[in-house]
Amino acid sequence: MAALLNQFCGLRCPPASSSSLSKPAPSLFTGKRVSTVVSAYYALTSEQKERLKLKEVFEEAYERCRTAPMEGVSFTVEDFTAALDKYDFDSEIGTKVKGTVFMTDNGGAVVDIIAKSSASLPVQEACIHRIKHVSEAGIYPGLVEEFVIIGEKPSDDSLILSLRAIQYDLAWERCRQLQAEDVVVKGKVVGGNKGGVVAVVEGLRGFVPFSQISTKSTAEELIDKELPLKFVEVDEEQSRLVLSNRKAMADSQAQLGIGSVVLGTVQSLKPYGAFIDIGGINGLLHVSQISHDRVSDISTVLQPGDTLKVMILSHDRERGRVSLSTKKLEPTPGDMIRNPKLVFEKADEMAQTFRQRIAQAEAMARADMLRFQPESGLSLSSDGILGPLTPDLPAEGLDLSDIPPAEEEAAYSE
Repeated sequence: MAALLNQFCGLRCPPASSSSLSKPAPSLFTGKRVSTVVSAYYALTSEQKERLKLKEVFEEAYERCRTAPMEGVSFTVEDFTAALDKYDFDSEIGTKVKGTVFMTDNGGAVVDIIAKSSASLPVQEACIHRIKHVSEAGIYPGLVEEFVIIGEKPSDDSLILSLRAIQYDLAWERCRQLQAEDVVVKGKVVGGNKGGVVAVVEGLRGFVPFSQISTKSTAEELIDKELPLKFVEVDEEQSRLVLSNRKAMADSQAQLGIGSVVLGTVQSLKPYGAFIDIGGINGLLHVSQISHDRVSDISTVLQPGDTLKVMILSHDRERGRVSLSTKKLEPTPGDMIRNPKLVFEKADEMAQTFRQRIAQAEAMARADMLRFQPESGLSLSSDGILGPLTPDLPAEGLDLSDIPPAEEEAAYSE
């Protein structure tokens, strides 16, 4: 038995697993457990070696950062502070800075202005007009623009920028220039009160007194309509912008010669005629001036929104009234009812004929007057034209503003 035991003790066993190492080995003869210590060796994989190497590098770096964080670094804290001071700029309110938009959202945009922190552009400061998103004002990531500083956020000391303030100054400068040039501009009516209406011109809200409006319309009737306007007062310091529709209308009407043909749009129909918009001026096409044939119902010939050619019969500059005619443009009586397209095609030709007849009649009247003034040296040509004509006559014909308005001469036309 002793010999047999010595044989078993001399056997070599393979490395035991971790599970087998945790349990005591049972005795072959006594039935009791015997404690056995087994030593095992195995090779590391390439992945395990790499992880072990990374661990050593990390531990070395951690120890270096803990004990000597600035070792080997040439850029010191003092250098960093000096760099900030070198590239810093004046951040006072009112200062203009150039920046690059790098993010937009519903609240506005975030702008890089090469400062210690980014700046914000609120949506209400992105444009002089009211917008819901900065994209409506052409603001997008990557846009380089000049902004003006208008404030600072107390929470993080970041700056607040504005484009609206810059556009506001440019709008006032533009209005001063337009006033100096005496230019007629279009303004959209957005509000009103008992004294007049508010119109937007160049992005600014200007006031148009009712005394400076050529029509008798109420403020409610003028809302959302565009009016031709001229500048009366432009005072940026007092924020006063006063406009006049009457001055603009007088300027436009001065360019309308009697007998000239203009393009118009039917605005509304009345039993006595149609109101025609001729470039911002409201003219009346009386029912008696539509055609040589009798028109009992205007709606059978015209409808609101129709575009047509009309001839200027007369205009009252003080009251802003213009009398129009299509009757004078008919090649043959009744064409406006039967074939309005032909009337518009022949409009310029018929108007020229009308102006020539008026000029000849005027010349004959002058000739009759000169029979009593032979020393004037004027004579009548074979065409019935008196010459030389006075230099103040318009190129398109005579200004017959003294002729009664169309609605007054209607009683004699039939």
